[in-house]
Amino acid sequence: MCEIYVKADPTLYEPRSRSVRIHGQATTIRLESLFWDVLAEIAARDGMTTNQLIAKLYDELVEHRGEVPNLASFLRVSCLRYLSLVVKADNDAADNDDADRDAADKTAKPRPAAALYSVPAS
Repeated sequence: MCEIYVKADPTLYEPRSRSVRIHGQATTIRLESLFWDVLAEIAARDGMTTNQLIAKLYDELVEHRGEVPNLASFLRVSCLRYLSLVVKADNDAADNDDADRDAADKTAKPRPAAALYSVPAS
């Protein structure tokens, strides 16, 4: 089981620092490469740059909590929450596909077993 984790490309967990401007103030954020990739995916989905996304998340967190004690940790958790929602949406869609297929199977006319073994004429 651990092979899928330990055989991961080391560049994914290599830390990278980036300078980000939030309201004109430069700050450096250090995250593993994979988190930067997920942030870029979220930003692209929302039609923004990664820096714009980080500034927006920062502003929303300040508005909600009043402070940002650890922005890097907040961004990591945001990435994990995003990925969890993506997986949940994929699972829900698969469940709906299964339900649709089950409903179609119940309304479909039974086919003779011989049809399973017939070979189309060439």
